[in-house]
Amino acid sequence: MQLAPALSVVVPCYNEQEVLPEFHDRLVPVMEAIGRSWEVVYVNDGSRDTTLSVMTGLAAADPRVAVLNLSRNFGKEIALTAGLDHARGSEGVVIIDADLQDPPEVIPELVEAAGEGHDVAYAQRSARHGEGLLKRATAHAFYRVMQRLGGKVQLPQDTGDFRYMSRRALDALLKLREQHRFMKGLFAWVGFPSIAVPYERAPRAAGESKWNYWKLWNLSLEGITSFTVGPLKIATYLGLATAFFAGLYLLQLVVRTIFFGNPTAGYPSLMAVVLFLGGVQLMTLGIIGEYLGRIFNETKGRPLYLVERHLPSSADREVSRRPAA
Repeated sequence: MQLAPALSVVVPCYNEQEVLPEFHDRLVPVMEAIGRSWEVVYVNDGSRDTTLSVMTGLAAADPRVAVLNLSRNFGKEIALTAGLDHARGSEGVVIIDADLQDPPEVIPELVEAAGEGHDVAYAQRSARHGEGLLKRATAHAFYRVMQRLGGKVQLPQDTGDFRYMSRRALDALLKLREQHRFMKGLFAWVGFPSIAVPYERAPRAAGESKWNYWKLWNLSLEGITSFTVGPLKIATYLGLATAFFAGLYLLQLVVRTIFFGNPTAGYPSLMAVVLFLGGVQLMTLGIIGEYLGRIFNETKGRPLYLVERHLPSSADREVSRRPAA
């Protein structure tokens, strides 16, 4: 039986045919310089280009490459979970994207920092090259909102998925099997001693980003609703505030009627009140619906993903086809 490598590198991919060969060429010397046995697990998340062919080509040329092909596109958070499920690193795992915005050359710093008594070393962005002002501003605002709403789970500022995790931290993370997965929050939830490693995020090396503003907005909702009931509390307070001001408005109507009579109210003011109260109610129902929908999805008990093909990292690998949860 082949011994498990010391380190695993997990790389979720979706339509990364242009950048994947360059990523692997830069990853190999970095991992070899660390001086420990290693593997890289490439996860194909239902790519529509030739990403899978590129992965299998890399696997044919390098026995340290493992390929995990999901049956369809499940989304990055699920693809990342699938890769972590199949990572065999006995000491720990490195999580990194293939677009080279997170430079592989930072990996030795993460491993070294974790070796100083920490289970997690997360890469913290000190600069974000190649990103527009709006994206930087919205990202900055998101992390600050999460810190205020997260309660006991504090999300590190300006930190993505790029990190090193020890084996015991990874095993703890893999016990969390919820359907709606916000991995940055799950990383923070498991705890364990952690340390930040600052780095400068590079522009994307090739291809196009798969994260438009609509997807980023939905990811933000996922993070907020997965780790805090703050929106429900806000809806409650908003309802109380609305009721309070409505009471004041009713009181002034009574006083005005007693002293000045009861002239017919204007149509515009009536419509404004009706529309305002209707909007508050619909917004509150929408917040409740977000949480209810998550409960609905969790109760189905479906597996997180299905594996179409798994090529393990070994010189004499065999192709296995099996579902995974």
